[in-house]
Amino acid sequence: MRCAALTLLLLAFPPLATTKTLHSERSLYQNVLVIERMGEICLQFTVRVDVRNQTCMKVNQPREMVFTYTKMMMASLLLIDDPTSVLVIGLGGGTLPMAIQELFPGATIDAVEIDPAVVRVAERFFHFKPGPNMSVFTQDARVFGKRAARQNKRYDLILLDAYNGEYIPEHLMTAEYLQETLALLTPGGIIAANTFAISRLYDHESATYEHVFGTFLNFRQPDSANRVVFASNQPFRTEEFQRHRATLLDPRLRPYAVQLARYAGRLDGREDWTRGAEVLTDQFSPANQLNR
Repeated sequence: MRCAALTLLLLAFPPLATTKTLHSERSLYQNVLVIERMGEICLQFTVRVDVRNQTCMKVNQPREMVFTYTKMMMASLLLIDDPTSVLVIGLGGGTLPMAIQELFPGATIDAVEIDPAVVRVAERFFHFKPGPNMSVFTQDARVFGKRAARQNKRYDLILLDAYNGEYIPEHLMTAEYLQETLALLTPGGIIAANTFAISRLYDHESATYEHVFGTFLNFRQPDSANRVVFASNQPFRTEEFQRHRATLLDPRLRPYAVQLARYAGRLDGREDWTRGAEVLTDQFSPANQLNR
């Protein structure tokens, strides 16, 4: 009887999920932590007192994209033909560049990550394995961009996903940086930038994107605190084109748990920020202070 009662008690109150630390180190830029919990391996950056997941991978389904924002970034594929050249700023666990490499094996991919520790962790714990067409650069994104411009590099798709544990580094949010990035696009190329949907920076970020690109697209989802900004150097493709792309790509995206058909036609170009917000520049970029 006691055993039965104990069994019922355990079923009613299951033990708390344990967290196992797989790796911990202090890099030149942040505390880098890899944990395993509830069937997922997660990369975390510790800044001050906050600990935030940067990447999570399901142990039994490593290709499946865990975070909604990562799936949202893949909506960039609705706006272009199959890319032949891709730039990824910010590596994390390598989710985005690995997906692009598998989907478009002929594409040339440049992945830029400032922290060598993050690259090592991605390779060791997150199945990050660059193929012959992928190059990894461990350097600051702006330094890379300036060198790429001098080498006349151009990209069909640029994914901006650099975070320092709190938010996007200040110098990667300014009008000057966005102009430098715009110069790296091929005609009709797409920039996709991962940002926050709710923050004190929202109006400033929006004003900055409008200043550089004119029209841009916002993309939000109800289960995510992020927004993805899409920008280009030419008018965006039609909703009909987006739906056609979704039809072509969705069968190949099933292993990643991405359904582009849900996103086609839902990229919003309406203005939703306060007019008069100051544009972020190299001289005015209090980004990390404003976002606290």
